[in-house]
Amino acid sequence: MGHQYDFYIAATPEQLWEILTGPEGVRQIFFGCELRSTFQPGEDLAYVGPGNDGPETVHVYGTWLEWEPHHKFSYIEHPGPSYAPNHAELESRVTFTFEPAGSCTKMRLVNDQFTPGHPAMERSGESWWMILSNIKTLAETGKTLDFGW
Repeated sequence: MGHQYDFYIAATPEQLWEILTGPEGVRQIFFGCELRSTFQPGEDLAYVGPGNDGPETVHVYGTWLEWEPHHKFSYIEHPGPSYAPNHAELESRVTFTFEPAGSCTKMRLVNDQFTPGHPAMERSGESWWMILSNIKTLAETGKTLDFGW
């Protein structure tokens, strides 16, 4: 069980890659976070930024599975320690792919392989819609959405 989303975005795979992996794009899309990683399969990653534990809150951490620039990246993720006491036991897989489609790009996100009973299974379905809409808006307009927070 999991979630799959397909978005068609008026941007190149390279532009979307930069939004999702570059420092400025990550900060804008992932609520002020920084993606800390060597970007090598088998290596660790962490989204760190303002949150429950102050400015260095680990929101999500995990391990890269695949890293193919401008085409695909995939990782196993865990919620940060402040989100669940059993965070290390809770995991899911996140996979983004980018495929040219005419003058735009088909961006697919699959979030699957959830640990049975993972509390974020339902919540992630809602938050991904917001993040993906924000990616599309940023890529096409240069601005992010104001969610009223």
